[in-house]
Amino acid sequence: MQEQQRFNRFLERHPHRHQSFFSRPFFSRRGFFQMLDAGVTGSYLSSRTAAAGVTDVVSRGNPELLRSADNVILVLLTGAPSHTDTFDFKMVNGVTPASFKPETINGIHFPAGLMPNLALALGDMAIVRGVRSWALQHTLAQAWAQIGRSPAAALGDIAPNMGSIIAVEKAAERRPTDTFPTFLALNANDGIGSGYLPSAYAPVKFVPAQAGFPDTVNSDGETRFSSKWDILHALDNPLRAGAGAPAGFTDFDGFYKQGRGMMFNPQVDRAFRYSADEARRYGTTGFGNACLVAGKVLAERAGTRYVQINYGSWDHHDTIYTRLPPMAATLDNGLSALLADLKSNGLFERTLVVVQGEFGRTVGPLTSIGGRDHHLQQFILFAGAGVKGGRAFGKTDDAGAVTVEYPWARERDVVFEDVEATIYSALGINYTNIRYDDPFRRGFEYVPYGDQDLYAPLSQLWKA
Repeated sequence: MQEQQRFNRFLERHPHRHQSFFSRPFFSRRGFFQMLDAGVTGSYLSSRTAAAGVTDVVSRGNPELLRSADNVILVLLTGAPSHTDTFDFKMVNGVTPASFKPETINGIHFPAGLMPNLALALGDMAIVRGVRSWALQHTLAQAWAQIGRSPAAALGDIAPNMGSIIAVEKAAERRPTDTFPTFLALNANDGIGSGYLPSAYAPVKFVPAQAGFPDTVNSDGETRFSSKWDILHALDNPLRAGAGAPAGFTDFDGFYKQGRGMMFNPQVDRAFRYSADEARRYGTTGFGNACLVAGKVLAERAGTRYVQINYGSWDHHDTIYTRLPPMAATLDNGLSALLADLKSNGLFERTLVVVQGEFGRTVGPLTSIGGRDHHLQQFILFAGAGVKGGRAFGKTDDAGAVTVEYPWARERDVVFEDVEATIYSALGINYTNIRYDDPFRRGFEYVPYGDQDLYAPLSQLWKA
């Protein structure tokens, strides 16, 4: 409990604000001029810092990194699934449907009737059960899960998605033949983008379809199109990418070049198109199709390193046992097929798969309308990239309301910032880094309080 107490004391000194940006108090006249004065001073200091040649990225520690993954797939279960009906299963007599058919598999109590395929794949998965969300509001907590910090904190409104940080960190590793985006977001059109970072590191958002990625051919044919492209750039390059070109112009030029790389490209067709038979193996659902495309994209090894898949809504305030089973079946079919294909094509050992919601749901008996409301306790699932599967880390009380056995040596609940540190560490990215390229030059920490060792990777998942 000492670590949890230390953690709580730190939070008392440095509150993790949950108030949204738009509900903050308005500026007074004095506050406005104070902010204006700070902005002028900050601008002056920023120019002085740049003139002094201060490095934009500073490592504030030298942690031992996992370096176990080349790729990451994050599945965000939007709407917040009931943890006690799924991956932290608790049988409630007279409440839980008999069709869930719980079994104890390698010491893990699991609803095998609800998710039979994942029950068979438990040996590949590590379930972390001592996890707490920071907030019980969907938009806030979903953003928190993607950016690894409070969206209402300093720089929270312009914080990049983890995928964008990965994109900028891995930019130097891209090969001339890498034509796919580093960060791909599937079924995540409302997901967090690149924040204050240049749009070159933004996710390419795509809703999978059998026809594949749209507009990757031109009716003129490849030869004629290439000729037009060359003429355009011969005329336009000084404005698009010449010395002194505005940042917006160079951003657009980057977009166009990335799009050009995906045109008339057989890799694009192989990765983004799929047959009805392929879709059937994944359940013929939107989520299943996203899992199928994620695996095919990574199999091409064409530059994509981070894939985010959103699947929801799990917001079952009512009639949960009518609505939950078909959603769980969709997750069961899609995720199990993805894990199986990653193993068959040799990617599983170098691809970290993370599955989480934004929080959990109330425990025990159902509400008067047959549902479960919002609750901070939740689970997170990890697989691949050397994670030792077939184990549950942490234990909740008999109802699933609170943690009674912590899942790691830090002796406290796991939070989103720890997951962020785990993802970065697995990819070989120093999670203590701080960037000084934000608009205010105040410093954007990859993981908050990285210099104070407040959050850390879940290294226990890799230990036998």
